Amino acid sequence: MAWSAVKYPTLIQMPGVNVSDSQVKPEGILSLQTIAMPADTNWSGDVFGGWIVSQMDLAGAIHAERFSKGRCATISINQMTFLVPVKVGDVISCYTQILKVGKTSIQMEIEVWDSHDDSRAPIRVTEGVFTFVAVDVKGNKRLIPEEAKQKFLESQAAQWLNEKKKKSQRS
Repeated sequence: MAWSAVKYPTLIQMPGVNVSDSQVKPEGILSLQTIAMPADTNWSGDVFGGWIVSQMDLAGAIHAERFSKGRCATISINQMTFLVPVKVGDVISCYTQILKVGKTSIQMEIEVWDSHDDSRAPIRVTEGVFTFVAVDVKGNKRLIPEEAKQKFLESQAAQWLNEKKKKSQRS
């Protein structure tokens, strides 16, 4: 795991990593918030990356299950990028945003921010793209309800219109 040598909150572009330093606040829905404890650390005092990934998975599952009105399972994790270490006592906040909805699957961006207290701006810790599949009680794929997909499409259209309106106001 490569950490930036630059002090918070500056983000640097690392080779092969698509990270925008223009994002200064979390995007999406706050789906989970927890505190890093001593049991979650490695020998250096940093929180294990695996613990952070598990918190992201929980946050994504909460959002996916509420969206799809039922049980979901994680089927893939893509584009994980760790930006800064997390220490004991840091409060991490997981923000989720649905990117795509298929017949049975949901692709979601999940960001983790260190939002320890109000004395400083939140710091983006990591981000990744997770895919969940809707499953029934036997673990078989199930269809995502049409009303959930329609609501997602309507929100995407509204977001697109808002962005278009902002661009035209700037011109």
